[in-house]
Amino acid sequence: MASKTLLEVKGLKVAYGGIQAVKGVDFEVREGELVSLIGANGAGKTTTLKAVTALQPTAAGEVSFLDRPIKGRGPWDLAREGLVMIPEGRGTFTRMTIVENLQMGAFNRNDDEIDADVEMVFGIFPRLKERAGQLAGTMSGGEQQMLAMGRALMARPKVLLLDEPSMGLSPIMVDKIFEVVADIHRRGTTMLLVEQNASRALALADRGYVMESGEVTMTGEGRKLLEDPKVRAAYLGE
Repeated sequence: MASKTLLEVKGLKVAYGGIQAVKGVDFEVREGELVSLIGANGAGKTTTLKAVTALQPTAAGEVSFLDRPIKGRGPWDLAREGLVMIPEGRGTFTRMTIVENLQMGAFNRNDDEIDADVEMVFGIFPRLKERAGQLAGTMSGGEQQMLAMGRALMARPKVLLLDEPSMGLSPIMVDKIFEVVADIHRRGTTMLLVEQNASRALALADRGYVMESGEVTMTGEGRKLLEDPKVRAAYLGE
């Protein structure tokens, strides 16, 4: 039985003034999948994510989440319904503690399981538990990325969108972040991963999309794309 499509994008176009940044993109994310969207800097990946989460106006096309068009719904509505993005640059609340940042991730919730979910996040990120009372702004970039991921999990996402989670991190921290991405997916979270690090992103992906100059130029199973000579030549220097 095929998995249900949670997020569907058809003919998406986004323009900045007279510049067409996204040129008719199609893709979907099905329940339980980890889908990677790869491409060089400037390919339109982040613009696509912003359009999908209603942070950026679209010029044409349709985005549907949970079988409903997102048109007329704000980013806060989509987050409440389970479409949660971890932005490029992390965006932690620097003058708040780790625990307070995690609690902010649950701002749309009114259930009695928030404290239990904080402990769940601490189980995934033991370093955050060690420093629970520390101000987010005093943490390293890698630690802030962990915190941003933990905060997003507090919203109990139906689809978790990650925008360049490895950007600017040390090689050791990049390894850790991708280990955590794999762990979160194994725990059952559906994910859309946007990355320049093609080899790491496709190695984790059930399916992948290659984006160039605002268009999707290739799609397929993650491992098969990783083995494709064109992908290897363009993104892995082979």
